[in-house]
Amino acid sequence: MKAMVLKQIVDLKKTSTPLEPAELPDPVPGEKDILLKVLTCGVCHTELDEIEGRTPPPKFPVVLGHEVVGKVVEVGGGAKKYTVGDRVGIGWIHSACGSCAWCVEGNENLCAQFRATGRDADGGYAEYTVVPEDFAFSIPDVFTDAEAAPLFCAGAIGYRSLRLTGIRNGRTLGLTGFGASAHLVLKMARHRYPDSRVFVFARSEKEREFAMELGAVWAGNTEEAPPEKLDCIIDTTPAWKPVVEALKNLRSGGRLVINAIRKEHVDQDYLLKLDYPSHLWMEKEIKSVANVAGRDIGEFIELAARIPIRPEVQEYPLEEANRALMELKTGKIRGAKVLRVA
Repeated sequence: MKAMVLKQIVDLKKTSTPLEPAELPDPVPGEKDILLKVLTCGVCHTELDEIEGRTPPPKFPVVLGHEVVGKVVEVGGGAKKYTVGDRVGIGWIHSACGSCAWCVEGNENLCAQFRATGRDADGGYAEYTVVPEDFAFSIPDVFTDAEAAPLFCAGAIGYRSLRLTGIRNGRTLGLTGFGASAHLVLKMARHRYPDSRVFVFARSEKEREFAMELGAVWAGNTEEAPPEKLDCIIDTTPAWKPVVEALKNLRSGGRLVINAIRKEHVDQDYLLKLDYPSHLWMEKEIKSVANVAGRDIGEFIELAARIPIRPEVQEYPLEEANRALMELKTGKIRGAKVLRVA
């Protein structure tokens, strides 16, 4: 099969082609696995974290990609949930132990044996991929293959982030960074909490304009103060500066949810500006988002189909995965980026 593979950790300041085209053997499904012919695969910032070594794959070469949409072409002998021809998707969670306390309560994202698609197991930057049937999810017909792909990470992790804010209808929500995940959160929040107002912080003027098009009541730069203090803020950036600035903009008792698997080191000195009285005093909270659980994906896909939430996407052929990744790295973002594989 054709694939784009990562062979080693690289510095994206020194190369714009971290992935190499390769011919790999077609994967073979295990007893409880399904084999997918990949149709599309979303491009996520987490891939940059893998490439640059912030969340390194345990082995090389590896096939990245964890927003996978495909058709079932083969099922393992013990797999019963899907049949050949079904269209399903895969998110960041590839598998977990299934028996620990976290798994039993539906929080497989915290399982010590959590394995990630496109990091611990080969993902969707290839013509075929394998996944345990319990971690594949049916895709409603309302979504095209390209629209469905970002829902499996950007959407699902945004859903978990929004839930972790504890927001209630009428409370104010801030979004700092406005890429694939945040633009889906904004659409979701407007539907689920119609009396809540959404404020967006983004470096790019185009991102701020896009946020206003989607219904934000205010959009400003990262360092700008909104017209009022906010009840909760979700940070979707790879940097530390937006975290410190967001804390300054929270009300008393407000909560900041950090939706990032890793933070880049380039601006970590900004943490020295953290001031307890202005940033953390008055019972402000910080909560991280760790991976994503199966129920987050399942619940969000159903919600997205009901609303419906349709991500804005830019498509690229599989062979142009490097271009999509570098545009993401340099901030050329409007909605989500998706590779067309089949």
